[in-house]
This record gives sequence, structure tokens and C-alpha cells, in this order.
Amino acid sequence: MYQPADIKILLVDDEDNILKFLQLGLQNEGFQVRTADNGISAVNEAKEFHPHIVILDVMMPGMNGFEVCSMLKKTESVAVIMLTARDEIDDRVKGLRLGADDYMVKPFSFEELLARIEARIRNQFPQLLNEMVVGPYRIDDARKEITFNEVKLALSRTEYDLLRYLVMNHGIVLSKTRILDHVWGYDFAGQENIVEVYIRYLRDKLKDTNHEVIRTIRGSGYRVDV
Repeated sequence: MYQPADIKILLVDDEDNILKFLQLGLQNEGFQVRTADNGISAVNEAKEFHPHIVILDVMMPGMNGFEVCSMLKKTESVAVIMLTARDEIDDRVKGLRLGADDYMVKPFSFEELLARIEARIRNQFPQLLNEMVVGPYRIDDARKEITFNEVKLALSRTEYDLLRYLVMNHGIVLSKTRILDHVWGYDFAGQENIVEVYIRYLRDKLKDTNHEVIRTIRGSGYRVDV
């Protein structure tokens, strides 16, 4: 449901059916995806797109995957996962020496590819995992910042925690008691109306004068729709 924000993947393979399959699958997972069917196109696309991850086939006519990997590593801050139809140790060693970050042998499962992509992100782009995009909201857990419709909100820590909780549970009616327990903690000894006070603060900062961003569900609680 929630994807790391702005993760760009370049797929490079001369087999059209593989490109289309992987492109559709990765786009459905929330990634930005571009494709190239040869080495020269891949290098040119990378210069424009600046991908975080390149899924790169080794065996291509003209400029092969090894040459592409070598060029990309000289010019881009990118993680390269190489694909080959041959389970040859020499190929793997050559790719790794040229800077490849991982290696997969065809055929492979889409789930395994996802796991390797996630591993590359954790290892090389950990800052991206701290960001999530949910509808008009961009949540940056590292900076404790939330952007709404491209405008960064000036939030206190409690306001941040409350809005994040509402957004991450969008579409669900959250009672005051549930909000108190999650945002203020089970041992909070104050009054329940503190939730109303902070909802009002958030509405002011969201310019939600008509209560359409944070909806009041009478007798039940609050709900954010995205």
C-alpha cells in the first residue's frame, strides 16, 4: 500500500517480453520504471533518468551488459543487478569486478527480484526508505516532516505523529481513544479533548476550513481520505 518515494528503476534487456513483464510488475509495486532494449539506449536513458537501480541483462547485441555496467558505474550513483541466462562463475566474477552489486540467473522469480531490489535500497539508498507517498502526502520519517500537496507543513512533533497516524490509516475511522493510545501513549493521564485541540491545529495548517481533509465522523472519531 505504501511505497518508498521516488525510487527509479531502469530495465535493460533485448527480450521484449521480459521487459514488459518486469516493467508492469515493478510499476504495480509503485516504482518509477523506464526501459531500454540495448546498451547504447541504456546509457543514454540513465543520463536523463538517473535511476537508483539498473536491472541489466548481460547478453545483448552490440554493447553488452558488462560494458554498460562499467560505463554506468563511472558516471552514475547507481546499484546494478545483472541478469544472465548462463550460470557461469566467470561471468559473475567479471560483472562484480566491473562494479555490479548483485547477480541473478534467468529464469528467476519476480519475488526474488523484489527482495534483491529492496536489499540494494537498504544498503545503498537507505534514506529513500524513510519516505512514503500516500495520496497528496509525502511523509519523511527521517526528518519528521510531512508535505501536503507539495507544501511542507510546519508541525510540532505531536502534530507530526498525529497526522502521520491519520494518513497511514486513511479510510479508517479512528476514535479519540484509539488516537490517544497511539499518539500520546497508553499511560497518558490528560483529558481526551486534547485530540480535538490537535485536530484543530492540523486543520489550520492544512487550510482545512471545511473539514474535508480531516473529516469528523460524528460519534465515532476522525478519518482522512486520500
